[in-house]
Amino acid sequence: MKHNPIYYTDQHFAFADSVRKFVQRELIPHINEWEEAETFPKELYQKAAEIGLLGIGFDERYGGIPETDAFHVLLSSIELAKTGSGGLCASLLSHSIGAPPINHFASDKIKETVLTQILAGEKISALAITEPSGGSDVAALKTKALRDGDDYIVSGEQRLLLRAFVQITIRLLYVRMQMPKVQMVFLCY
Repeated sequence: MKHNPIYYTDQHFAFADSVRKFVQRELIPHINEWEEAETFPKELYQKAAEIGLLGIGFDERYGGIPETDAFHVLLSSIELAKTGSGGLCASLLSHSIGAPPINHFASDKIKETVLTQILAGEKISALAITEPSGGSDVAALKTKALRDGDDYIVSGEQRLLLRAFVQITIRLLYVRMQMPKVQMVFLCY
């Protein structure tokens, strides 16, 4: 496949080559076994972090990769798709939905503690929004958080479907607040 040189740089091609080698060496030889077992080794997250796969779009201070863009995401997606396993890709990249709220809204202290662990592949993150009554329809959330002094009391039921392959170590719980149209994310780990 030819890539337009206006959009793709040598850095893009080097990154794509790194992901391609990772897929060929670490994923493809084991994919059938992992699919059958419905799991894969947690160490795979750290291996993905080592090649920069988990750091795309995140600040370098927390382990992100500097100067990445949508074309890095596109090229890595093309290479990961060669595994033929959407479940593996969704699980391995679950941080792409679980970590952005931390990246954008958490204090620097939380980012230094939690985000660095996620981007290093030491912790696994996901976003908990799926409810039995409404699926993943955020507008229909029934899980609520009520303020009680310095604490919040969370009530409701959520199910996490995305992370079926391995145990999650960090969950972001999405809830509706007492005030109309206000929603909040809680970090649970």
